[in-house]
Amino acid sequence: MNPTANAYRAGWRRALIETRLYLSTPSDVLGIVFPLGVMVTVLLFLRGVDVEEAPVSLGSMSMPSLIGMMIVWGGTFGVLGTMVMDRTNGTMLRAKAIPGGMNGYLVGKLGSVSIVTAFNVVVLLIVGLLFFDGLDFTSPGRWLLFLAVLVLGMAATIPLGAILGALLDNPNNMALVMLPFMGLVAVSGIFYPITALPDWLQVIGQVFPTYWTGLGMRHALLPDGAVAVEVGGSWRTLTMFIVLAAWAAASIAFAPKLLSRMARRESGSTMAARREKVQQNWG
Repeated sequence: MNPTANAYRAGWRRALIETRLYLSTPSDVLGIVFPLGVMVTVLLFLRGVDVEEAPVSLGSMSMPSLIGMMIVWGGTFGVLGTMVMDRTNGTMLRAKAIPGGMNGYLVGKLGSVSIVTAFNVVVLLIVGLLFFDGLDFTSPGRWLLFLAVLVLGMAATIPLGAILGALLDNPNNMALVMLPFMGLVAVSGIFYPITALPDWLQVIGQVFPTYWTGLGMRHALLPDGAVAVEVGGSWRTLTMFIVLAAWAAASIAFAPKLLSRMARRESGSTMAARREKVQQNWG
């Protein structure tokens, strides 16, 4: 039997098992549902707030952006969080000790995060279509655009999460990523049109995939008249695909190298030292 093919099959089985465990664990589900529930509730109150030149309310306009943010958040932090914990509790070290174990581990992790992220996005889409007026999801062209942005957004962010997971080896360092991400959300036009920000903040926001996944989802779900509040009065569909594809290509190119380096450095002594440091920090 081909060892590589066997590792990938084992990884896919691992992905299905991890997905089932995740969706059946109340604490894991609550960790996603609660913050999203808070944000959706806020958007419901914004349904009566109008945006100049926009054909829908601020709440309806922000709903597709929230779906785009969910793709970036789920893809990046879904992988990052579990990898950091697995490096601390020894899961990754055990995978390394098995022939083809690291390949199977990574395939399983990327697969489970992809499934869970897509599931959460679909649930959020259903909530948006049920409770927010003005969303348009009736044509095959919009369905295809939605799926394309979903797939490309995950391709750009899930490997990025693996890169960050290879660089961070302590759960206490998660704040080094989460705090800048929150700042990035604030300048990415997720909860208010990016055109309302100063030009230099608009430039920063448009460098990263958070803005472009949000833009793609707005294009897929909002009526055509909503483009009036976007940069240049255009959806910039081609640019959106180019930027997300560039992030995906860069992340996919760098992730295997950093993950290989991380795997070579993993050992029982480094794991023990890491665990001891975490215990000291947590008291």
